Amino acid sequence: MLLPKAKRVFIDMEKFESIFSRALDRKGGETALLRLLSPPLDNKELIKLPDDYILAEFCKKIFQSGFVWRVVEQKWEGFQEVFWGFSVDKLIMMPDDLLEKKASDPAIIRNFTKVKSIRENAIFFREIQDEFGSFSKWIADWDSSEIVDLWLALKLKGSRLGGNTGPYALRAIGKDTFLLSRDVEAYFRSYKLIDGGLTTKKNLKIIQESFNTWKSESQYSYKELSQIVAFSCGDNYLFEG
Repeated sequence: MLLPKAKRVFIDMEKFESIFSRALDRKGGETALLRLLSPPLDNKELIKLPDDYILAEFCKKIFQSGFVWRVVEQKWEGFQEVFWGFSVDKLIMMPDDLLEKKASDPAIIRNFTKVKSIRENAIFFREIQDEFGSFSKWIADWDSSEIVDLWLALKLKGSRLGGNTGPYALRAIGKDTFLLSRDVEAYFRSYKLIDGGLTTKKNLKIIQESFNTWKSESQYSYKELSQIVAFSCGDNYLFEG
């Protein structure tokens, strides 16, 4: 674990029932709201995911960060071909000259810094595989009640997986995680639960404990709770049908 086991931070927070009620009002009732929620994979499903697939999803999120997602999607088949389907075994053996050659291939987005992260993260995956058996097992076994520690592990051990990239990558593969979207951040600031930098250790601890409390008060996953919190604040008044 990366965050120290400090004393619990006591915060005066809103009950989940109140958040849920407000989200219901904004989205037009329970049927409309529940239609917007999507559950994560369970641990048995996560552990079956091939590590090459997880690496591909992580790399996709790296390229989407700060870029037009639609363009990345259009180019992704080219990425799959150029980088051998994101085979960890092949990528870790790729020499520098071949990496530079692939980084200039017009079939992909030619950003050398991000291309380098593909091999760097393949090496990271192999280190995790050697220690835990598979990257998918490492991810699946991580308790989501301490998910911010996993975010920090990805940032420190991986390449270009800091900020929101790591959390969004976890969400993409189905790991149960909340996200610090603009609406979620706005909620915590508007209720004065956090101040200063969003990802300070103190604020991450407060946010984690808040979601842990809401999970104990409901039957929802961290992913669904994150969506409900986002729907309960900001400009989330509009709904379909």
